[in-house]
Amino acid sequence: MRHGFLNIDKPTACTSHDVVNAVRRVMGQRRVGHAGTLDPLATGVLVLGVGHGTRLLEYLASTRKTYRAGILLGSTTTTDDSAGDVMQERPVNVDAATVRAALDRFTGTIEQVPPVFAAVHVAGTRAYVRARRGENVALAPRQVTIHRLEILEMQLPRLALEVECSTGTYVRALARDLGEELGCGAHLEALTRTRVGSFSLEDAVPIQELEQRIADQGWQKVLLPLDLPLRHWPARHLSAAETTQVLNGVRVAADGAVSPGQYARAYDPEGRLIAVLQAVDSTPPLWQPVKVFRYNP
Repeated sequence: MRHGFLNIDKPTACTSHDVVNAVRRVMGQRRVGHAGTLDPLATGVLVLGVGHGTRLLEYLASTRKTYRAGILLGSTTTTDDSAGDVMQERPVNVDAATVRAALDRFTGTIEQVPPVFAAVHVAGTRAYVRARRGENVALAPRQVTIHRLEILEMQLPRLALEVECSTGTYVRALARDLGEELGCGAHLEALTRTRVGSFSLEDAVPIQELEQRIADQGWQKVLLPLDLPLRHWPARHLSAAETTQVLNGVRVAADGAVSPGQYARAYDPEGRLIAVLQAVDSTPPLWQPVKVFRYNP
């Protein structure tokens, strides 16, 4: 079994699950998962974990994501993007200064209500499933962080933004709420995810080229290292005896001072990532294995 990550450039008009299924076929293995859904309308970076990589996807949840978003003012839709039906059209009586001032009010930690056509669960069922049934879907607001909003182009009623935000942010909802703030309504026309943590669009492989790249270069050149998204953590290089301890869930000594709850990555003498470690509150400081990875001979 192969282990690591793929940085895929998702095309429009396919779902994230479609991409997962395509990679399962190309890689010839079932253990493939993604690190955050992209809507069918959206394109760009879709990070996939393969093999042991599926168990590390949760650590990408805290990483920032960056998007290029095209927004049309003056028109609202059922889905908050161009895939939905137009609900209302209003005149756009705003200027560039008004738009910039409104964007400033969406920067920082804000409360955001997800779109009704979203993958969040409501009483055990996805919100979009209930919305498609015609049910009245009421979603609670959640805290998200917009780290940066930059205007790339503005030709009203259209504007293009670069959005750097926390996981869980809906850019569709940002477009919707910006339109309400401006009093004219708005929806998302286009969306490209350009970065997820250390995974960038410049390095992404178009899904339609993946099979040929593997045929030409070998999967070892295409599959990114298992430890790639963890490299901002400290590394603990284990002896053979410590490797056996860690694989059996036994704590090992920390190298120097650590903070309780801090994470580290552990390598066996062959240089393979074999565990995620977490510091425990103890004297002397110790690392507790919280995930271990075994490799077939």
